[in-house]
Amino acid sequence: MNQPQSVDSLDAAMRLAIEHSYQVKGTTYPNPPVGAVIVDPQGRVVGVGATEPAGGEHAEVLALRRAGGLAAGGIAFVTLEPCNHYGKTPPCVNALIEARVSMVVYAVDDPNAIAGGGAGRLQAAGVQVRTGVLADQVAAGPLREWLHKVRTGLPHVTWKYASSVDGRSAAADGSSRWISSEASRLDLHRRRAIADAIVVGTGTVLADDPALTARRGDGSLADRQPLRVVVGMREIPPEAKVLNDDSRTMVIRTHDPMEVIKALTDRTDVLLEGGPTLAGAFLRAGAVDRILAYVAPMLLGGPVTAVDDVGVPTIARALRWQFDGIDRAGPDLVLSLVPYGG
Repeated sequence: MNQPQSVDSLDAAMRLAIEHSYQVKGTTYPNPPVGAVIVDPQGRVVGVGATEPAGGEHAEVLALRRAGGLAAGGIAFVTLEPCNHYGKTPPCVNALIEARVSMVVYAVDDPNAIAGGGAGRLQAAGVQVRTGVLADQVAAGPLREWLHKVRTGLPHVTWKYASSVDGRSAAADGSSRWISSEASRLDLHRRRAIADAIVVGTGTVLADDPALTARRGDGSLADRQPLRVVVGMREIPPEAKVLNDDSRTMVIRTHDPMEVIKALTDRTDVLLEGGPTLAGAFLRAGAVDRILAYVAPMLLGGPVTAVDDVGVPTIARALRWQFDGIDRAGPDLVLSLVPYGG
């Protein structure tokens, strides 16, 4: 029998919960992708869990079930404040209290007015509560899009693009396959597989005929496919790949980004993958919550930039963003940015 894993700090246990949260991201809507870890009084991990698809068990309940009686006197680590309401399942705080854990440690407060209040309920039952452990990592990681949706009522929009190091999205003759590396493209397909929708303009469909699917490394379709959304007034030919049976497709006849956002209010995680015109329109409208840039170590020059006019007449009016992550994908840099001060 394998020896139970041990953790030597609150941070280490929460990092394990975060790992499990990431594993179910994109599969739990409308619930958040939560991870939970139960540690016994000796510091051994005796139960782990992550949110099941809607209607299934929550992370804490799964972790407690796997821990069994070993949870008594132990500590529960959860990426989100345990819920305190009856939905399709009973409140998670009930299970934690009944399991007789001595403490609950969670990263992020639940902003949902209906489900929140779990911390107070636990404390009233004599359970110690500690909050804020690795909160920034959780809020900017597995719960980023869900927290945005709860707080604003709108889907979280990530503008994704690939460019050369000098900001070009294609060569002077229009060729662009491939600017980004194979590693970057695999990373994008992984992100597509957990997104709720991909948005492009009719210009991209007519020029590139993209399938807008999420695929595995061997080219096969991923189990989960995002909704494909095409924006614009031009007609799409019936043979376009975006209209095939690989996933559902929504066509929105508008040039207004906010109309697109309103049409997708039942979604949480939206990828904007359109060309420079659509990207510029969304940026001018303030409808982008995150930028994800795949930057390749090549120079192209020429007129084809990653984004068109964003409504900036002078440097003093520049749209200010700040980096919140820099990673590598093969030879490329993957830059994550959020609005400055956001």
